[in-house]
Amino acid sequence: MVEESPAAVREAAAGGGVPAVYALARVEARRLSRSAVVVVCFVLYAAWVVWRTRDSWDGFPALQNADRATQSGPLLIGFAVLLAANFAALRSHRHGTAEWFGALVLSPGRRTAAHLLSLVPVVLLTALFVAWQFGWEALKPGAVGHGSPAELLVGPLTVLLLGAAGVLLARLVRSAWAAPLAAVLYLLTCVDGPFPVGGDDGAWLGPVVPGVTATTLPSDLLGRPAAWHALYLVGLALFLAFLSVLVAGGRGVTVTAGLAVTLAMGLVGGVAQLGGESAALVAARERVSVAPEKEQRCVTRDGSTYCAFPEWTPRTGAWAEVVHRVRSLAGGSAHDRPLLVRQRIDARYGPYTDVAIEPATRRDQVTVGTDWGGNRVPEFSAAVAAVLVTGSEREAGVVCDGRMVTIMWLALSWQDDELDALRRVRLDDSVEGSAVVLAPTDPLQMTAGQTDVVRRLLERDRDGVGAKVRAHWDELTSPGVATARAAELLGVSGAVKADVCEG
Repeated sequence: MVEESPAAVREAAAGGGVPAVYALARVEARRLSRSAVVVVCFVLYAAWVVWRTRDSWDGFPALQNADRATQSGPLLIGFAVLLAANFAALRSHRHGTAEWFGALVLSPGRRTAAHLLSLVPVVLLTALFVAWQFGWEALKPGAVGHGSPAELLVGPLTVLLLGAAGVLLARLVRSAWAAPLAAVLYLLTCVDGPFPVGGDDGAWLGPVVPGVTATTLPSDLLGRPAAWHALYLVGLALFLAFLSVLVAGGRGVTVTAGLAVTLAMGLVGGVAQLGGESAALVAARERVSVAPEKEQRCVTRDGSTYCAFPEWTPRTGAWAEVVHRVRSLAGGSAHDRPLLVRQRIDARYGPYTDVAIEPATRRDQVTVGTDWGGNRVPEFSAAVAAVLVTGSEREAGVVCDGRMVTIMWLALSWQDDELDALRRVRLDDSVEGSAVVLAPTDPLQMTAGQTDVVRRLLERDRDGVGAKVRAHWDELTSPGVATARAAELLGVSGAVKADVCEG
């Protein structure tokens, strides 16, 4: 038998190590991608994407929110890869064959590098899932806004980071329990509930900071350090990878330089992302909140003017459709009255704080927000009807008489499911009793008697009720008209409760 000297083994490793590393990486990549935990988690991830994206944002997404929505799902894949990569790197230790690897051409450091390279296919597959989820939202007809490439990178980079952490743990701790305990520790210490708040600077030290935005802002006003965070994740993931090779015995200029460069990347990105909001961003948020007309584009449709922030200009057609529907049911001068529909937000406190919008004082001006679809449609319809009946949003906020019957019938009778729309526009999701009616600015109030009359009107033929509304428009919209009188004019018989505002 011919025995090779250690020097000959090292020479063979030096000459044929790189192709051998790639060959081993391909084998480990196949094993990793076929791992039961990884396959199951990808199936669950796909089901989650379909369930979440099919009806998300009621079919009218803002892409500056949709990009962040791609970040939570890959966490599941990341934990699966953490466990699977750790399990694979500990295989020789579990089987008691680690000492035999000394006779092979690949050193422990290069075998570790192969395990790290095996993460690349699953990271790329995660990127495809992220692109699928975001693309599904972007292709919806009602989509507006702009997504951030840096935000979209967070999901795949999270998988890379957790996979590298799994390999490093295998080199530091020879126990199969280390990776599961690390995953549990992350869930207990790094995740502030299912949706971390993006306004907390400390949250940016974790891999995923989706942030639940109370208000959808223009994409350039979000103030999220997404690019710096992506650089931080790249640096941290690669630093853990080079550290794994170093701990496994890898040496040389490549490992040393890699550690230095990736550490610098992680530090630069980590420090920069904690820099806070710039003065220019604060000033821009103040400007769009106080004087939105200076930042908006206006278009005219059917006599009314629609002013929106540039990213929302395509949505003016949907607003105009609602205005047309409501005006077509109105009587008197309101039937052809031109309105000013202006998009208004309060961005001064950032996207994570819900701030009430003051009602507009200008006559015939209607406020619309940055969200659309679902409940936002009947809410906007109620605001349009209230301005047509009362003249302004400020006056509509204090209505407590029979005019609420006319307002709510105008707002709801044109919709496909009138009673469902009535339920969705009320704060308590009811169709009986008194309730608060939601609107883009100050809410409206419905008494129990008004609710009863409106519900009975919505169950009748729309054209018949519409004829009575137009015939008695002046009296129905007169301040102080009683609910009982409005019911009588519209042909609703029976006792009607008195106009008493509640709540």
